[in-house]
Amino acid sequence: MNDLFSPYKIKGLELKNRVVMPPMCQYSVGDKDGIATDWHYLHYVSRAVGGAGFIIIEMTDVEPDGRISDYDLGLWSDEQIPALARIVEACHSYGAKVGIQIAHAGRKAEDAAEPVAPSAIPFDVNWKTPRALSTSEVKEMVEKFRKAVKRAVQAGFDAIEIHGAHGYLIHQFHSPLTNKRDDEYGKDLTKFGREIIEAAKAEMPDDMPLIMRISAKEYVEGGYGIEESIQFAKEYKEAGVDMFDVSSGGEGPISAFGKPGTHAAYQVPLAREIKAALNIPVIAVGRLDDPTLANAVIGTEDADLVAIGRGMLRNPYWALEAAASLKKETTLPRQYTSGF
Repeated sequence: MNDLFSPYKIKGLELKNRVVMPPMCQYSVGDKDGIATDWHYLHYVSRAVGGAGFIIIEMTDVEPDGRISDYDLGLWSDEQIPALARIVEACHSYGAKVGIQIAHAGRKAEDAAEPVAPSAIPFDVNWKTPRALSTSEVKEMVEKFRKAVKRAVQAGFDAIEIHGAHGYLIHQFHSPLTNKRDDEYGKDLTKFGREIIEAAKAEMPDDMPLIMRISAKEYVEGGYGIEESIQFAKEYKEAGVDMFDVSSGGEGPISAFGKPGTHAAYQVPLAREIKAALNIPVIAVGRLDDPTLANAVIGTEDADLVAIGRGMLRNPYWALEAAASLKKETTLPRQYTSGF
């Protein structure tokens, strides 16, 4: 039986354990240039020292106005490659593999003078009304994703994650709540996401896995549920996705309808259903900070990898502590052996 500290392999990505640090925005770019700073270096490398098997760098955007804030990372320029490559190299030296989440915030780009989206529908009354992208601009956006993935490959990343969740641009296209277009990208809601997947795969080595984060359920009235997300995930799998990172929500202000749970592991059933329906590996996420619970998610085969978000923000050495509490073997930095 596999556990949290069993090795895992998908295509050419070989992980020493099943512990994932998920992408979590740091909003810490110094002068709005999208270039990773010493904060990012220390933040990610300390989790590699702390035993995480797989680290996914935070939402990194394909154009300046695609960021949630002006202080987010970007990969729209070759100048942004070296700082990320430095982080990857250091994490590798401590035994962690590294992915990066490529994204565009769409209508949720808070600092953009004029956010863009599939349709001119604001997130809510307090947000800017986005401008609907023209058909030609949508095609240009696919190209921006392609170029960002190419730069990520040049930086030495081990995997690519495409962000199709949490109400950001790809999610906005495949949700009927936010896509009211009458062109080809409105008649076929997954076309934009599929084209990005195909563009990404064209830039990636054959043995590099492509991960996609999806919101498997929307928590607003009229939003889609697990049955619909299984269908669009199937289309994304056929386009080239190798693994899904299964989250939920983010599409709009949460109403009483479908209010998400706040209990531990509340999103694990969504990951389990995607995994079973599509016969594809999945990452589970969402309040899985307790090592015994995270271990159970692997042991019961509900997911292949477990992402620990808040737990790793609190404790860079979460994975080492989890191994100790579960009495599992893991590689300890020699400098820390006396502590364990």
